[in-house]
Amino acid sequence: MPDRAALVTGASSGIGLAIARMLGEEGYGLTVAARRPEKLSEAVAALRETGCDVEEVAGEISDEAAIQRVVAAHRDRWGRLDVLVNNAGVGVGAAVGETVTKKIDLQLDVNLRALILFYRECTQLLRAAAAEHRNALVVNTASISGKSGQAWLSVYSATKAAVIGWTQAMNKELNGDGVKSVALCPGFVDTPMTEFVREHVKPEQMIRPEDISEAVRFLLRTSRYCVVPEIVFQRPGEAL
Repeated sequence: MPDRAALVTGASSGIGLAIARMLGEEGYGLTVAARRPEKLSEAVAALRETGCDVEEVAGEISDEAAIQRVVAAHRDRWGRLDVLVNNAGVGVGAAVGETVTKKIDLQLDVNLRALILFYRECTQLLRAAAAEHRNALVVNTASISGKSGQAWLSVYSATKAAVIGWTQAMNKELNGDGVKSVALCPGFVDTPMTEFVREHVKPEQMIRPEDISEAVRFLLRTSRYCVVPEIVFQRPGEAL
């Protein structure tokens, strides 16, 4: 049984999978969650081929009961939580006059509400790990659009700005217990979520998922006295 454990949402591809792979390399027992069972199982098979010890739980992260099932499965398998990665996210582009209520709610539920619920459900486990080493970590995937709102991505930008604000609040609330939070704010990353922009930005010119996972590896190595509240990832020449 590994002596540290991590839970990663949105782990079937892209940033989430890269972070999960890195955590496995670092010896963490893993619980990975994502919406589509088939895609998640493929990712888990690839992780296990590299020697990762993985528990998989598929479910709609927008559903409170599904979140509770993910956390319960993690608790039953590992009994501890040292790193929580709130990575699941969705973005829907639309002009403000054409926004669809269902898609507004989806982005709010997945990008923000689910993150808040994961904190609620995991706080006890995180505090227990921090009582041992004073260095529990929560990684929240925000976006550079949360730093500077983008036209036609207004709802997505608003949810990611809220993630940054929530991360700041959690540091004020939980740092004293040894639980750190960080908001990751990348520009375009070469993942399925950025397919919509590939006519204008070539994939090879985008940030790599591994750039993000290596930043998280750095965070794992910081002392308990070092809190990194936010990391912005920009492509060359990109401005906020």
